[in-house]
Amino acid sequence: MKTRLLAAAAALALGSTGEGAPVLAPPASPGPEVQPFVHIPAGQTAITHLRIIDGTGAAPTEDATLLIDGAKIAAVQPAAAPVPAGYRVIDGSGETALPGIVGMHNHMFYIARPNLDATGHADDPLVVPQMTFSAPRLYLANGVTTMRTTGSVEPYADLNVKREIDSGQMPGPHMDVTAPYLEGAGSYFIQMHQLTGPDDARKTVDYWADEGATSYKAYMNITRAELGAAAAEAHKRGLKITGHLCSVTYPEAAQLGIDDLEHGFFVNTQLDPGKQPDKCSDGQGTPTLAAMTPGGPQANALINLLVSKHVAVTSTLPVFEQGLPLHAPLNAKAMSVLSPEARTDYLYLRNLAASRGNSPRGQEFRQAYQNDAGLEHQFVQAGGLLLAGPDPTGNGGVIPGFGDQREIELLVQDDGFTPVEAIRIATLNGATFLGLQDRIGSIAAGKDADLFIVRGNPAQAITDVENVIVVFKDGVGYDSAKLLDSVKGRYGQY
Repeated sequence: MKTRLLAAAAALALGSTGEGAPVLAPPASPGPEVQPFVHIPAGQTAITHLRIIDGTGAAPTEDATLLIDGAKIAAVQPAAAPVPAGYRVIDGSGETALPGIVGMHNHMFYIARPNLDATGHADDPLVVPQMTFSAPRLYLANGVTTMRTTGSVEPYADLNVKREIDSGQMPGPHMDVTAPYLEGAGSYFIQMHQLTGPDDARKTVDYWADEGATSYKAYMNITRAELGAAAAEAHKRGLKITGHLCSVTYPEAAQLGIDDLEHGFFVNTQLDPGKQPDKCSDGQGTPTLAAMTPGGPQANALINLLVSKHVAVTSTLPVFEQGLPLHAPLNAKAMSVLSPEARTDYLYLRNLAASRGNSPRGQEFRQAYQNDAGLEHQFVQAGGLLLAGPDPTGNGGVIPGFGDQREIELLVQDDGFTPVEAIRIATLNGATFLGLQDRIGSIAAGKDADLFIVRGNPAQAITDVENVIVVFKDGVGYDSAKLLDSVKGRYGQY
């Protein structure tokens, strides 16, 4: 018994969310496959004349020196203060340090539509190829130092990638590996297991906890009985469950014990016409959102329920932005990492979205998007924990890492948060949900040296979050440009 208690205490100290490998593994020296991307090796590093946005929502600290000692932040001090002996000194003039992004709706796969053409026609079945090589590099290159996979299609691949990253054999972020989707009958993803009832849900939760998964995600066709059973079993194992729902409404899920709801308020079906219990509605939540005015009685009741039940909400604006005609900019750097086939498919679907923008369905979606932005802001004002993630799926325009940056921009541009508020949502809030706020999520003495440095000032121009120079993970500084160069033209392929 004493041995088990000591092991449990050690796991908690490392940031484990359950019985699998800890999300924050002990620092490992970069191996031969990782070493070429190291720009600043571990040691004692002082970056002077740096602006620091610390992730707490506070105003930036100007003209500071950031001291990194091994895998930890040693101090943040005025630039006028002397640098301790033995530190290598780097001039950070004109640059800003931010906490590493904690991506809370990230994936390791790509959505592929066989034989897609310019009219939007594709052949069945829709498939989900794993981006085992490119995705981890893209996340790290763009400032994501910790991520939740938020639904795995190849869970053993994700678990093995985590092991390789944790041991220094692959470049990539810390990973909270979500088990395979907890999906009910009728899934349109051919690679997903379909639950047969509550007992199957409990067995699935236990099996993947034993295999090393550290979180769960309920999906669109799960029943209330299956969701309740899965949530109770996950909580017995000390693990959390989130959900991209449809058959189960947000109020139902909150009462059943879900910990987090994905996609903001987009997939709540409680007001959808013809909604039947345990069945996904035809509208899949868009009618509910279009009718749920921020500040209205239905919105107030829902948000009060979620806050009272301590249910977090994950904003995934980039994937929904793609449904607004030309709302998403064509980011040349992001487009350069797509394979030629993936780029062509994305442009087909982008053009189709642009052509349908003035249709009745397009206008309804625009209203839904505006309402979601207002509801996310209202949720935070009511004391709710809003998380951030891009959901790199949809039409292919949301790309790992680049999508995480875009989410921060949209929290400012469309949700109305200040830049420092948006950065907190994408960093410290995610760390808080994972129970890792004492280790990551903000820049402070004693915390892990997980952070990234950009040119410019995101507190004034939020798009400066895209100007990544170097990303520190466990005190090792990785060259963003080299990581991106290593996957140019490959995302969508492998």
